[in-house]
Amino acid sequence: MKIVQTKDTLSDIYVDALRIRHDVFMVEQNVPLEEEIDQDEAYCIHFVAYNDDKVPMGTCRLHPLQDGVMKLQRMAVQKKFRKMHIGEQLILEAEAFAKEQHYHHIILGAQLTAQPFYAKLGYQAYGEEFLDANIPHIMMEKYLD
Repeated sequence: MKIVQTKDTLSDIYVDALRIRHDVFMVEQNVPLEEEIDQDEAYCIHFVAYNDDKVPMGTCRLHPLQDGVMKLQRMAVQKKFRKMHIGEQLILEAEAFAKEQHYHHIILGAQLTAQPFYAKLGYQAYGEEFLDANIPHIMMEKYLD
């Protein structure tokens, strides 16, 4: 597996990220296009995991905020590649990138069904549950060493 990143919204990497997000969020979870693609796309770092055959398997993005904080968003793995630790590898890569860029804190809005996944990676829940795209979420955070 190889994980690559881009900020270029005209790149093939970004297009692959959008395809994965389309399949997972819009098709599987019925998230409307206007809620999936937002005004922050060009400000984010988009990560895509590829298998050895160069097939895109999973994606996430980091949205740089202020005060050393990044927001992890749009974490998605294609259905046929789940349970292969791709999501975990994407997050570890995103965390390493954040550290390299001198960010010390990552926050994210986790779908409640994904909360245990993030907790295993050291993320702590905080705040009240909320709906995002009609899906229950909880905020989570992790301070990077």
